[in-house]
Amino acid sequence: MPRETLTKDQIVQAAIELLDAEGLDGLSMRQLGNRLNSAATAVYWHVKNKDNLVVLAADAVWSEVSLAELNDWRTAATTMAHDLYAMILRHPWLVPAMSTHILYGPGKARHDDHLLAVFETAGFTGRAVTEAVNVVFTFVLGTALGASAEIASRRRTPTLDDTLIAEITQIAAQFPRLNAHSQGWDSQDPRDALDSGLTTILDGLQTRLDQ
Repeated sequence: MPRETLTKDQIVQAAIELLDAEGLDGLSMRQLGNRLNSAATAVYWHVKNKDNLVVLAADAVWSEVSLAELNDWRTAATTMAHDLYAMILRHPWLVPAMSTHILYGPGKARHDDHLLAVFETAGFTGRAVTEAVNVVFTFVLGTALGASAEIASRRRTPTLDDTLIAEITQIAAQFPRLNAHSQGWDSQDPRDALDSGLTTILDGLQTRLDQ
């Protein structure tokens, strides 16, 4: 695809698809050019470099999180938390990107601004609004971290090596509480932990409001 017909939106979308499939390490201008059927040099007419492309791709996926209605603050906070969690799992490269890049742009700003509105609607004011946003966001991010890492790992290695499984099991067996609590983890839905934690956090925030 010649540079005259190549657009920034096409480049960003192709980058997202490549990142979803290969992760941060798999993103290169050459690979991206191949996906777009274009020379890698043509990509540089629209983006500065690979780091700039990661920032653009990350901001684009933030736009996938819906802006919940503000009628009930707990419902709105829960809806946006679930959407954020699902978005991170669709794009498991996003969390690693957050540790290596300063992510910004209208997509993320749109999400953050609306989440502030959710807690302002609840009745929080001043610094308490930011604190409420941060505690919910940090919890969702932390909960999604393990799941997104597992998704990325399975894409690289579809099946775990039997030797590795045996080693993990052997280590866990040395710690009785860990071993007992780990039973049945594979059958648990990670979203149950998300819902349970959100309920606890929102109950705590409600208590602060009541006081």
